[in-house]
Amino acid sequence: MTRKMRLSDRAVVRLNAASSEYTVWDTRITGLGVRVRPSGHRSFVVMDNRNGASKRRTLGPVTHMTVEKARSRCLGIQSGDMDLIADKTLAPVPLFCDFVANVWRPECFDRFKPSSRRPIDSALTNQLLPTFGNMRLDRIGRKEVTAWFDRYSGVAPGGANAALDTLRQILNRAKVHGHLETNPASGIRRNPQRRFNRFLSRDEAIRLPAELDRLVAERPERAAQADIIRLLFWTGCRLGEIRRLKWCEIGTDTLDLGDAKTGARKVYLNSEARRIIERQRRTGSEHVFPSPSDPTLPVSRSMKLWFTLRRRAGIEDVRLHDLRHNFASQAVLNGVPLPTVARLLGHRQVSMTLRYAHVADREVEVAAERVGDAITAICNSTDS
Repeated sequence: MTRKMRLSDRAVVRLNAASSEYTVWDTRITGLGVRVRPSGHRSFVVMDNRNGASKRRTLGPVTHMTVEKARSRCLGIQSGDMDLIADKTLAPVPLFCDFVANVWRPECFDRFKPSSRRPIDSALTNQLLPTFGNMRLDRIGRKEVTAWFDRYSGVAPGGANAALDTLRQILNRAKVHGHLETNPASGIRRNPQRRFNRFLSRDEAIRLPAELDRLVAERPERAAQADIIRLLFWTGCRLGEIRRLKWCEIGTDTLDLGDAKTGARKVYLNSEARRIIERQRRTGSEHVFPSPSDPTLPVSRSMKLWFTLRRRAGIEDVRLHDLRHNFASQAVLNGVPLPTVARLLGHRQVSMTLRYAHVADREVEVAAERVGDAITAICNSTDS
């Protein structure tokens, strides 16, 4: 149903957000309305019926002009009177680079965790700002976004997906501020990515710690990186959670992480993980694994030992993050309920845990044989 009222500055401020977008049309000037988005953002719109086609145009946020100024601009658009259309007080649509720096960063980017900012900053610096930086937001169309995405996808499909997510978020924020009617990045299909479900077989799980022991025996300076890998293996933690681990976060039987990926969380330690932590030497640094060059910082993200270990243990297709997959899979195979596995991994939702709870092909094969034997037994008992 069409909503109409006599617009006033006070009435516009009182318009509340609903579950879906709606527009309230002015009863005084035909074709002038206020669009209210679910986010609560309100902007003046006008129906331009010139040239035999009806087109909705955005005048701008209600915070940028009064109702009378909007009426004046509406009449100017409908009549083609440029004197009425001109409005020196209305801010022009900003360049992409200016909007990112002045609006999106303080409103969105600054709220991200530091670990989340790094890849976003990389996407902005290397892709989005060079491509769209000097374009006005309302000049960025689907054609431009698709051309950039296809070009980047040919070089780095995964990087293109991540950069597209960032671009989509920026342009959504531009919509909230009334600079765009639609987001040209919406609906673009991301590149399909390989599903990783690799985890260690029984023999590989035996070889990995044994090979680590040999590598450390050859070069004792490898001990810190080796123990980081061991903790990932025995706890299912993320690399960043162990690499940045601080002494103040270590309890008797738990790690009380203050800055994990999903926020603060508790990691419950098994006996092997406790032994690994107990043998770490205190050097005066707050970090359990400090950087050798600067003890005020955690050890580098570059885990060179892992690549040597993969080659020596014959598991070159295994990623470091797959140790987390392996931990989750072992929990499931040993009958641990998914909600409990979710807590072990620090997931807020069990649906996230399902991505890690893979079962080995051999286990599936054994289960199929077991089910087949049961059905055969039923059939044989019926025949007799």
